[in-house]
Amino acid sequence: MKRVYLDHAAATPVREEVLEAMLPYFRERFGNPSAVYDLGADIKEVIEAARAKVAGFIGAPADQVIFTSCGAEANNLAVKGAALAHLKKGRHVIVSAIEHHSVLNSARYLEKFHDFEVTFLPVNKFGQVEPERLARALTPATVLVSIQHASNEIGTIQRLKELTGLCREQGVVFHTDAVATAGQIPVDVKDLGVDLLSLSGPALGAPKGIGALYFRRGVRLVPQIHSGIQENGRRGGTENVPGIVGLGTAAELAGAELAANARRLKDLRNRLVAGVNDRIAGAIFTGHPEERLPGHASFCFEGIEGEALIFLVNARGICANTGSACASKALKVSPTLCAIGLSPEVAQGSMVFTLGGDNDQEDIDYVLAELPLAVEKLRAFSPVWRKKLAAASGG
Repeated sequence: MKRVYLDHAAATPVREEVLEAMLPYFRERFGNPSAVYDLGADIKEVIEAARAKVAGFIGAPADQVIFTSCGAEANNLAVKGAALAHLKKGRHVIVSAIEHHSVLNSARYLEKFHDFEVTFLPVNKFGQVEPERLARALTPATVLVSIQHASNEIGTIQRLKELTGLCREQGVVFHTDAVATAGQIPVDVKDLGVDLLSLSGPALGAPKGIGALYFRRGVRLVPQIHSGIQENGRRGGTENVPGIVGLGTAAELAGAELAANARRLKDLRNRLVAGVNDRIAGAIFTGHPEERLPGHASFCFEGIEGEALIFLVNARGICANTGSACASKALKVSPTLCAIGLSPEVAQGSMVFTLGGDNDQEDIDYVLAELPLAVEKLRAFSPVWRKKLAAASGG
């Protein structure tokens, strides 16, 4: 049976070049970079070389990149670290209603344990934060705004430059979660105007367990992991040297291949979207039709339950998801889909396809052959779908 993997937002295979670059740092070059002897000092130089590669990938100075264990940790350090560092100014933070759980729950932590006021900004039907709403939400007590660069659930890209400009005018720190965009579209911290930006290694073909946070010089952060002098005191703990090397290599490769990969993925995505719309009635395309990630296609299928559909297509070798990998097992209606105006009933039928470097046209055609059959099978047992058909026929 054919296997088609279309859940690259959740996990990606480690690239062969990345694995080869990492291997020596598990055995031959195993030194602790904090040690003063050669085996440690040499490793410190390797870390700084990888830091320069990651920084170059996002247009940042190398000394403004912190390595973390993952994108979620980078988000925690950005949101909690920046907010707690600016208590003298105020206790108000703003996040969009469709942020990743690591941002939303960090904001709720500030609200519960540090008496912050949190504003959860609504989004429009495409999942974008409108500048007027952000402008109205800003107050003299606002210390941080966190709005994702793009949604890994509906694919919509935010118009960040319009939003960061508002915050810059009022001296408010702006963080963006760029886990979904890095490696998919250009990410340049100066062009975007952000103060903090989170990355994740697996999104680039690096291993799980490594991420990074960009911080603009002058932005203060309270560490969330306390230990020694690692990462200039901003993030304690012995460095994950193989992971850091892997992230540096992956970032370098992703930057070189970005334009060509984006064109290829967009073509495949458009083929998938057109095919689904042609073959499946009651398929609702979610997110912005144009301002979206090139390898992302998301739908809600009326009259069925998304989890059941995932299991059914998995039996035919197709791996996809119902939304964020961090929420897909929660068996709750997606907050993101509700935020863009879909009813809970419709939102239950969500399915997300995220394409990667190992996908080709044959994969898309296989999905377009199998997916309609799975939807039809589930709808045959769906009273919701039967009711909709009866209403449409006047019965």
